[in-house]
Amino acid sequence: MLTLKTSDLSAVQLQDYLQYAIAPRPICFASTIDPEGNINLSPFSFFNMFSTKPPICVFSPARRVRDNTTKHTLENVLEVKECVINIVNYDMVQQMSLASTEYGKGVNEFDKAGFTMLKSDVVAPPRVAEAPVQFECVVNQVIPLGETHGAGNLILAEVKLIHINENILDENGKIDQKKIDLVARLGGDWYCRVTESNLFKVAKPLAKLGVGVDQLPKSVRLSKVLTGNDLGMLGNIETLPNEEDIDLISNHPEVKEILDATIGDATNRERELHQLAQSYLLRGEVEFALKVVLL
Repeated sequence: MLTLKTSDLSAVQLQDYLQYAIAPRPICFASTIDPEGNINLSPFSFFNMFSTKPPICVFSPARRVRDNTTKHTLENVLEVKECVINIVNYDMVQQMSLASTEYGKGVNEFDKAGFTMLKSDVVAPPRVAEAPVQFECVVNQVIPLGETHGAGNLILAEVKLIHINENILDENGKIDQKKIDLVARLGGDWYCRVTESNLFKVAKPLAKLGVGVDQLPKSVRLSKVLTGNDLGMLGNIETLPNEEDIDLISNHPEVKEILDATIGDATNRERELHQLAQSYLLRGEVEFALKVVLL
């Protein structure tokens, strides 16, 4: 494994390693305004939500690595403590990237990138009409992290209004993760797209206590078939099945076929049972899979 001491790396090298490894990152497409009314629109991938009540988002316009200068977004929010965080989806990603061009002070990136300005309700900066979700925010605090090349400036933005395009809602009025078509930032010029084909669910272990991987037999924990993800699913089961339930599973046709075909061959029996369990885990049938591996 390559081990690097951060103090030995230049700002450019650090940026490269960090941005490729810490990804995907959501994109804050921030619109701001200065005291003279000049509007700025710029994307930032150092961004996330950090609190629900109060609703706080944090994004960071870092000092430019090449020359240590600051960005118009930072300068604007220090004077006019408001912003709109516009969420970026695939339909607007190329225009969003164009808006990241370092145009001079007073140049409106809405015009340069071809976006539509939409008047906000409670803050001065306009919203991006094309964005599927828009957060009107007041800036509670700006925290500088340093004065060197690449140093961040944390903008703590409290969400006051949320605007959502109804086309991305499901039948219950919630945002449909399949419809919003989000994009995220990777390293260099790379992005990724959240499409239905690459979505998956992981059951949250909040309402119950999973038994844990440590409670699984050693043969399961050290399986040459089951992956770490497989073990995590098995360990998330609330209780281990009793011996009677485990014995009953031996009558299942697929299980019985393996047991009959591997009499006297413990190694292949374990491998085939684990492979069968893995196929059921892929279908989300975790309790059945657990019984199979415990045979």
